[in-house]
Amino acid sequence: MPFVEALRLAIDAIRQAKLRSFFTLLGIIVSVGFLVTVVAVIQGMNAYVKENITDAMIGTNSFQVRRLPLSLGLSNDDQIREMQKRPLLTHEDAEYVARVLPDAQAVSLQSGWPTPVADVTHRNTTVGSVAIFGVTPAYQTVQDYRFIAGEPLSEPDINERRFVVVLGYDIAEKLFNDADRGIGRMIRVGRTEFKVKGIIAKKGRVLGQSFDSFVLLPITTFESRWGRRKTTTVSVKMERSEELQGAMDRAEEAMRLAHRLRPGEPNDFTIDKADALVAFWKSLTRVLFTVMPAVVCIGIVVGGIVIMNIMLMSINERTREIGLRKALGATRKDIRLQFLVEAMVLALLGGLQGVAGGWLLATLVSTATPLPARVTLWSVGVALALGAGTGVVFGVYPATRAARLDPIAALRQE
Repeated sequence: MPFVEALRLAIDAIRQAKLRSFFTLLGIIVSVGFLVTVVAVIQGMNAYVKENITDAMIGTNSFQVRRLPLSLGLSNDDQIREMQKRPLLTHEDAEYVARVLPDAQAVSLQSGWPTPVADVTHRNTTVGSVAIFGVTPAYQTVQDYRFIAGEPLSEPDINERRFVVVLGYDIAEKLFNDADRGIGRMIRVGRTEFKVKGIIAKKGRVLGQSFDSFVLLPITTFESRWGRRKTTTVSVKMERSEELQGAMDRAEEAMRLAHRLRPGEPNDFTIDKADALVAFWKSLTRVLFTVMPAVVCIGIVVGGIVIMNIMLMSINERTREIGLRKALGATRKDIRLQFLVEAMVLALLGGLQGVAGGWLLATLVSTATPLPARVTLWSVGVALALGAGTGVVFGVYPATRAARLDPIAALRQE
């Protein structure tokens, strides 16, 4: 029997029992749809972290010298305890790095974890729980901040410990209604008064989290008020991404000299770039990729068993048809091919419906929630292959059973 003829017979049989065919494939539809949706969300998140969050947190063409790594959450308890013994990074460390990187666009020092929060007040308006950061002027260059009003923090602000602040757009807008009207105004950060020096242009929200809700202080003023943080960070911005690796190597040498580390001693600091944040995120999503196959496999197996049982029931209903076809010259191979193709088409249709449903659900997630979703061709290919493969695997037994029917006994079947 030609394959095209077997395909035509399979489509006719499925068309004659549409509702039964749909319920037969429900397990595969749900499993494939789940696979496409979850992969789309994970892939979308990976791309979103790479394209948006890393630049917002670290800066473009930048790297950080840190006391603790970005991937601290992946370390075991012993490693964390050992890293907690590392010395804090200092202004002198930033100066060492700056001296070996004269070609850097900026080398900054900024406060890190634990980040203090405070109420920010202007007259009768208060914005609660605002993150407060102490920075050097170069930090504003590293982060590619643009100013819609006023001017950035400067070296005299650091050296003289001036009580001035730069506000993120959201804070300025809430305090003054019109963000650029806040320049020169006095505000209270906690219980201390500061003069507003600059307003940073809006950067937007990422996954529902605003990147415009913060206050920047000169780091010397910050440390006099809140003390030194446990994870003070040195950030370096280069002109081109191709320069990053060489600059990181030079910064590592400078830090080892600054900390008087002997050859063979491990670093008591970490150098991270945006790739480290992406890798950390992907290591977290890898857990989902580990769990997902088990869930999908359960659904596929259940769907395959349903297909096998329905096919066996269909063979019992079509025993006389099989007997007649054999009497007219159909071979075992022809009968086996007919029912195997029917099972495969059933499963493939389930896969197609699952892909369509998963694609629709991924689009809905991307539209209705902060979670991005990107449907990838490889996930669609895997889904369709799973569907067709399920039909082949679970259709072999019913097809073989149909091929072995005795034509005379089959024709006598009522």
